[in-house]
Amino acid sequence: MRASTMYADVQVQTGVSGADSVRLIQMLFDGLLESFSIARGHIERKDIQGRAEAIDRANRIILGLQTALDFEKGGELAQNLNELYAYVLRRLMQVNLKNDLDVLSEVHGLMEDIAKAWSTLPHTTRNYTPHLRIVN
Repeated sequence: MRASTMYADVQVQTGVSGADSVRLIQMLFDGLLESFSIARGHIERKDIQGRAEAIDRANRIILGLQTALDFEKGGELAQNLNELYAYVLRRLMQVNLKNDLDVLSEVHGLMEDIAKAWSTLPHTTRNYTPHLRIVN
């Protein structure tokens, strides 16, 4: 394993162990946006396997975000996010099948907007507990 990969693994593990639920969601979004960028590069280089791996990672992250939703406490917001995540999963299937960079840009933009909203949470309130279930 390359040193940079090992460092990244340690950095992620350290970040996860000390993170609250808001920070964990922010880290998932960071990974998701990174996966979209990696997928774009693989599509541009016509690297089918790399593209598939990056999109698979993005799919797993989105499924994790869906699983974390608490529909009882989150109500309509949780339902809307669930529908958005389902939409993004369907669109990523099209990206994977057709190497569609326009669709990839669309879902990247949608998820970037949500990630930005999550990034404001620690600044808006200190004691906020989001309507999520973090499953260990």
